[in-house]
Amino acid sequence: MNKIRIGTRNSPLALWQAHEVESKLQGLGFKTEIVPIVSSGDKNLDQPLYALGITGVFTKDLDIALLNKEIDIAVHSLKDVPTQLPENIQISAVLERDFPEDVLVRNNDAEPLDLEVLKIATSSLRRRAFWLKEFPETEFTDIRGNVQTRLKKLDEGIADATIFSLAGIKRMDLDINYEQIPFLLQAPSQGVVAIASLSDNAELNESLKSISHKETEICVTIEREFLKTLEGGCTAPIGAKAEMLDGQIRFQGRLCSLDGKNCIETDEIFDWNDSENFGDKIALKVLENGGRELMEEIQKSL
Repeated sequence: MNKIRIGTRNSPLALWQAHEVESKLQGLGFKTEIVPIVSSGDKNLDQPLYALGITGVFTKDLDIALLNKEIDIAVHSLKDVPTQLPENIQISAVLERDFPEDVLVRNNDAEPLDLEVLKIATSSLRRRAFWLKEFPETEFTDIRGNVQTRLKKLDEGIADATIFSLAGIKRMDLDINYEQIPFLLQAPSQGVVAIASLSDNAELNESLKSISHKETEICVTIEREFLKTLEGGCTAPIGAKAEMLDGQIRFQGRLCSLDGKNCIETDEIFDWNDSENFGDKIALKVLENGGRELMEEIQKSL
């Protein structure tokens, strides 16, 4: 392959991710070219994501470019990638996970306020539900756009605070104050850069394997299988975190009603092997423990 064309969204964070992948591929001796593509999710900033009714709102334009062979690989934030991929597209590599947690960023006027009185700007069903679980009286407003756009809206007074993935702040090297909020269990595969390619591009896929981080791969596979089994194609407030500890996996999962009042949680440690679908098994237990009814309730509300 003479040159690998790297497809990416054209936001500053997405371009940072694409350059990280580019650097690893150049380390293998490949020539590369970055090809920015405007995604549907970036074009429509007026509606919250759950209202757009599109699976893979941030990935489908890159999928099309990949299938049309306009690019050779697509670089994504893995949490944006649907668990059901288009035919002939696969996740071929993931970079080592960094900073997967959510953090709170306030505007200056809200610095002295207690968490329970903050007006929060977020369009994420998960973040809303998990926050409401702790602070049921919270008022929310929708917010969309890249990190810089959301920070600007916060300064303009759209709300007292907003919530970011810490990875976005760290990767952009932003000098802003943030607070850890451990009760907001992260989204499945948050903080992971993924590389998608055509399944039938065997030679390229073999090369991509060599830049994939195995431990991250194992953990996000469990998280995404948990999500896939729970959701069945429906958006819902779901959190998942798998960590490898001395050959064992600790898995924390959560499914909440939209108002945060009804949550089903799991936290278990198990020995890992590559023959069992652990994410699916844990999700089935959640579904049998009231999760099925909860998912039906969520689907009716959206």
